[in-house]
Amino acid sequence: MGVTWAITRRNLTLFFRDPQNVFFSLLSALVVFVLYTLFLGNLMASQVAQAIPGAADSEVRGFIDAWMFAGIVSLSTLSTTLGAFSSFVEDASSGRFRDFLVSPIRRGQLVLGYMLAAFVVGVIITLIVFAVALIYLWLTSGVVLGIVEILRSIGWILLSTAGFTGLWALVVSFLRSTSAFSAVATIVGTVAGFVAGAYIAIGLFPSVVQSVVAALPFAQSAMLLRREFAAGPLSDLVGGNTAVIEQLEAFYGLSLHVGDWSVPVWFAAGVLAVMAVVFTALAAGRIRSRIV
Repeated sequence: MGVTWAITRRNLTLFFRDPQNVFFSLLSALVVFVLYTLFLGNLMASQVAQAIPGAADSEVRGFIDAWMFAGIVSLSTLSTTLGAFSSFVEDASSGRFRDFLVSPIRRGQLVLGYMLAAFVVGVIITLIVFAVALIYLWLTSGVVLGIVEILRSIGWILLSTAGFTGLWALVVSFLRSTSAFSAVATIVGTVAGFVAGAYIAIGLFPSVVQSVVAALPFAQSAMLLRREFAAGPLSDLVGGNTAVIEQLEAFYGLSLHVGDWSVPVWFAAGVLAVMAVVFTALAAGRIRSRIV
């Protein structure tokens, strides 16, 4: 275990030593925040205010802010885990694996070191983003999550990070150069906000697209966090009106539907757990075969 931790610590050092790694890993989340601050926030707040006449401006803003930050936290688990694999791609393309094999390091220890580092990076950065989100919501909107919601959110963060770590480990195992990795990271950073329903509410998509997005683990991860962040502010906004709550939950992605089927919480959590196990196993086999 000492060897594995040494490799993990080395990869963590390489990642955090380069500010560009951290910046580009958070680029998707930063784009959402900037767009929201500049114009999306006011646009969405005005739409909600029109849909719910008489709603207090503070309650409208509180719900929209909570919805937006849940999406940002979810995007962080997605993008930071991918960015953390930059050291693996660089080592693979530079032939540094041969140097490692000269020392008494087992291939399994090397693989675990890369994957554990990616998971730790994702957890650390996402928890920082989560803490910033809680402080921002408290100071600007008066939205305060309860202890239960905070603990559940941390659990969803850990589960999402594990699932996406496995997914990106498998993806990068097929990459042969840093330029290919940069291309994949750019595509993911561009598309992630849409497939997670972070740029615009999922209810604005055509019905077919809504079903496709709802079937993806990215939107399901965002759903789990949005239920913790925004369910309370939404109930306050509509005065506990169950029918209106259900409509707005579906429109803003607090609940997801694939056709007529509503995606349950346990299913979304199960998908992320299966991703973590299956993709990690597949990625480990792929990476071990490349370390020669």
